[in-house]
Amino acid sequence: MKQYWWKILCVFIFIYVIVFGLLIPLKPAIERVSKATAKAGDTLTLTMYGYNTLFKQATDIRVWLKFDSTHVVEGHQLMLNSDQELTATFALPRFLPTDAKVQETTLIVDSDVDGSFPYPGAVFVTQDSIAPAKAIFSDKIGALHATPFTNYPFRNILAETIRNTYFHVPLWFAMMILFGIAGYRSMQYLKNPKQKYDIKAVAYVNVGILFGVLGVVTGAIWANYTWGKPWSFDVKQNMSAICLLMYCAYFVLRGSFEDHEKRARISAAYNIFAFVAMIPLLFVIPRLSDSLHPGNGGNPGFGGQDLDNTMRMVFYPAIIAFTMLGIWMAQLWSRAIVIEEKVNEMDNNE
Repeated sequence: MKQYWWKILCVFIFIYVIVFGLLIPLKPAIERVSKATAKAGDTLTLTMYGYNTLFKQATDIRVWLKFDSTHVVEGHQLMLNSDQELTATFALPRFLPTDAKVQETTLIVDSDVDGSFPYPGAVFVTQDSIAPAKAIFSDKIGALHATPFTNYPFRNILAETIRNTYFHVPLWFAMMILFGIAGYRSMQYLKNPKQKYDIKAVAYVNVGILFGVLGVVTGAIWANYTWGKPWSFDVKQNMSAICLLMYCAYFVLRGSFEDHEKRARISAAYNIFAFVAMIPLLFVIPRLSDSLHPGNGGNPGFGGQDLDNTMRMVFYPAIIAFTMLGIWMAQLWSRAIVIEEKVNEMDNNE
């Protein structure tokens, strides 16, 4: 029983990831507003459409349009149309606190039930002329309510698909680890040409390719919802496809030799080369150009814009779970290869 502890742990971590990854709700947020532009000096009536909000249940709710760190306009005449719809009126100042013709504002909603949450780029305010003196703002943001429970962050466009972070990304992490183990087994074979090292390298490459294909499929489904189509020829998509084709060529190469020792030796050298080539394909080249993926084009991957502490509690266990599952599958795969070779040897002897 002791030798199976890590497999039992793998199952429990997977259950944890699936349950907490799919059941914890997203934080309340503003999904969209009724009007995107306004003029300085106008009275703006703005309807806000919430996501996972409970506006009707709130007894203390306030809203502001934030121009910068010191200039805000508080909304009045609040109408709670429904739990997901709120209307407020803003008396915009005659002049903006900047010399720019257009200024982007952030909508801030604060509720005793939902807590506080911003909506960046809510309204773009324009001014026809620049005032000789600075605009006067009398409103200030008061003490805000905290979100009363643990939720995942709401991200525009992503919405509920943010949960795919626990499956799509860990699959790629596990794939890279499996390919790394395969490369290590190939190095062992070149140093000490035993058949078991070659068999383990083949098994890990097989499982790595399987995880890579699942990563591409989950990514294409995700891209279809967020980018509008499953394949946008994004640089990281292209490099991922090249990486998988490179590892598929590993098996084409193995099939080109009948002599076992020659096949194992040459494929081991190629396997090490493939792993070394994978690093610039997935990590260097995408960073040299703009990409729709996070972590490229100036957007730091796995920063506050992509993950928060609540998501990390599921994301990192998901990486561990998929890696352990991959190792488990590779062990079974290597045993199947050994059994197949023994069966073929028995058939040849007959």
